[in-house]
Amino acid sequence: MLSQVYHSRFQPFNHLLHWVKSTAVSRSHRVQPPAIRHVRSWSNIPFITVPLSRTHGKSFAHRSELKHAKRIVVKLGSAVVTRGDECGLALGRLASIVEQVSVLQNQGREMILVTSGAVAFGKQRLRHEILLSQSVRQALHSGQNQLKEMAIPVLEARACAAAGQSGLMALYEAMFTQYSICAAQILVTNLDFHDEQKRRNLNGTLHELLRMNIVPIVNTNDAVVPPAEPNSDLQGVISVKDNDSLAARLAVEMKTDLLIVLSDVEGLFDSPPGSDDAKLIDIFYPGDQQSVTFGTKSRVGMGGMEAKVKAALWALQGGTSVVIANGTHPKVSGHVITDIVEGKKVGTFFSEVKPAGPTVEQQGEMARSGGRTLATLEPEQRAEIIHHLADLLTDQRDEILLANKKDLEEAEGRLAAPLLKRLSLSTSKLNSLAIGLRQIAASSQDSVGRVLRRTRIAKNLELEQVTVPIGVLLVIFESRPDCLPQVAALAIASGNGLLLKGGKEAAHSNRILHLLTQEALSIHGVKEAVQLVNTREEVEDLCRLDKLIDLIIPRGSSQLVRDIQKAAKGIPVMGHSEGICHLYVDSEASVDKVTRLVRDSKCEYPAACNALETLLIHRDLLRTPLFDQIIDMLRVEQVKIHAGPKFASYLTFSPSEVKSLRTEYGDLELCIEVVDSVQEAIDHIHKYGSSHTDVIVTENEKTAEFFLQHVDSACVFWNASTRFSDGYRFGLGAEVGISTSRIHARGPVGLEGLLTTKWLLRGQDHVVSDFSEHGSLKYLHENLPVPQRNTN
Repeated sequence: MLSQVYHSRFQPFNHLLHWVKSTAVSRSHRVQPPAIRHVRSWSNIPFITVPLSRTHGKSFAHRSELKHAKRIVVKLGSAVVTRGDECGLALGRLASIVEQVSVLQNQGREMILVTSGAVAFGKQRLRHEILLSQSVRQALHSGQNQLKEMAIPVLEARACAAAGQSGLMALYEAMFTQYSICAAQILVTNLDFHDEQKRRNLNGTLHELLRMNIVPIVNTNDAVVPPAEPNSDLQGVISVKDNDSLAARLAVEMKTDLLIVLSDVEGLFDSPPGSDDAKLIDIFYPGDQQSVTFGTKSRVGMGGMEAKVKAALWALQGGTSVVIANGTHPKVSGHVITDIVEGKKVGTFFSEVKPAGPTVEQQGEMARSGGRTLATLEPEQRAEIIHHLADLLTDQRDEILLANKKDLEEAEGRLAAPLLKRLSLSTSKLNSLAIGLRQIAASSQDSVGRVLRRTRIAKNLELEQVTVPIGVLLVIFESRPDCLPQVAALAIASGNGLLLKGGKEAAHSNRILHLLTQEALSIHGVKEAVQLVNTREEVEDLCRLDKLIDLIIPRGSSQLVRDIQKAAKGIPVMGHSEGICHLYVDSEASVDKVTRLVRDSKCEYPAACNALETLLIHRDLLRTPLFDQIIDMLRVEQVKIHAGPKFASYLTFSPSEVKSLRTEYGDLELCIEVVDSVQEAIDHIHKYGSSHTDVIVTENEKTAEFFLQHVDSACVFWNASTRFSDGYRFGLGAEVGISTSRIHARGPVGLEGLLTTKWLLRGQDHVVSDFSEHGSLKYLHENLPVPQRNTN
């Protein structure tokens, strides 16, 4: 018995170190730590090359600037470091934090760690010691193998700290060693900052460690530190009462660029987290303390959120940027530090520079409030707003084109020709926009509140299904200023609030078009229903605002759509990632029709998502006059041809063989492939297409109908150009985009696609129990006539 007890005496600490080494070994199968500092491909966290030289003195004004931070302090709160039972360390979290710190260190940054955890680690060791001692005494006195319940006395914090410091540091050393990084421990007290000589010594030690690429791990010496005295701060100097104030003091003393404070909450809330109305504060400015109600401190540690805010503001005043974030959430803790440094919207960012306008969160709330008011207007009032906007587009034409000219001049040489064409506005474009807006106004008369279904559930109990707005839409668009009034008109007609995020290349055009939109909205007091996001919000951050946004609609490149679909967290995305449109020339196609349709589909506007990208030709048409006419026309139009595998096999000297049959060129380039039948054409479209728009050219009606019924795309045409896939050409007035999804809206999405439904039930004291087996009422479920829709 005694030999077993003494053999297990040092098991807890040995077990921790074994866990660290085994974990690191398992990680090393995925990534290899660098032998020298400039080898940076070892981590599974993306490496970012950024210029790191910066003159200290002023904090960063915006999150996007944090990527330039060179010297960074990371403060780990007790709740981050310790387990939920407050006895022992959260090893998984610590390993992840060490990995992130190592990544940043190996990018050329200088990392300083301020850590808690010695008390918790010491408590675990001392409890184990006490249990072992008690079990030995019981074994000696009773001689029995069964041990009685043993009470653990309350352990004094200083003793726990003394017992835990060495083990905590050994753990950090073992973890950092796996990434070829050396760590050094520094224990400090408040007195070390008040003694000038000690302060200079501490400063010199830290600078020397950073110079040697060593990560200093700093902690208050809790084994000897006296209890914190209330209100003991000196004039202009923060006292070291806890690790929050220690981190702030170190950050300013060392002239660091960024202080990251990790706790067990997402950041700073305007009221205690967990309360019904609590909202996370994205950016906190000095002087905003009055608008915040602080709750109790965390379950462990000495400081609460009030202490963190005080320390953060002091560091900010000293020229160090600060972010308070959650380091315990399992879904984000593995990348929270690197996300902050990359400028992502994580936690609460402390800034001294207040933006001129509202935050995007405030804009979202204004759009929702304005949208709800918009939905309550009479249809004639919404139509009047849209008519007024259409008039403004033509009346203010000169101002719009002047702003657009500025955008074009600034984009010259930076944007490709197709994007420049999308960016350009003209008198004809503005006139077409105005016509489209008037179509929207005419079709919006009975859009919101239209009754789709009526059912008599029982006597005097009637159910209606009616159309209602979706809520708040976020539309993100690139190089398409004409998109702004189109989307705004559709949102107005459908009673939706709207957030618009345009590309910076169209900033001047977007600004004036948005001002005109708000001018039109003002005639009925709903100016705030449409908001243009002008802050430095990254698209990825906007896609996380699931409490403010109900639907995201991207308008731009396939890469933009894919990025948004990937980034959207809990918000549905309507759109298509690619526009790989096909035109199949059947063996019974008309010679006169084919060349006109191919030319229009490919050459009229090659940058559009509904432009032709792959031409499928029936094998029987090869080496015929029809085939020669197609090739001659493409040559005249200067279209570069890429040969598909089967087409290339028929040619002695073929054009360049296509790299992929799933390519959206967006330019005067076209893939040509050969098929043996209409069924093979359909199979090709299903395999390589994007379910956008696909066309058959044939004089055989039976073949055409077979194609129309079997091709599973949003738009399928017979003897018509792919370019007809457009909301304006469909008579929708305009579109917010073309959707290839299979739920809600599909194809060009106009007014109808921006509506959803709700159920209205009108009764007279009806209860479900009356319809039970022995109840007095029976269900009728009678269909009632629906009011006829006004189509004028």
